[in-house]
Amino acid sequence: MMANPKKRSTRTRGRLRRTHWKLKLVTLSRCDQCQAPRLPHHACPSCGSYRGRKVMEVEA
Repeated sequence: MMANPKKRSTRTRGRLRRTHWKLKLVTLSRCDQCQAPRLPHHACPSCGSYRGRKVMEVEA
């Protein structure tokens, strides 16, 4: 058998428990080649470089 709550929990208690359910902001870094914003550990979507070398072709 599972434990059941004896009393109903209040709105405040439930909301206090949920205060940390926030979305986190996405951290962006700058590309070394073209200075465009990109996700860390990803190839640059505007110039196609990653860690100083060309890894993919970008259509203009």
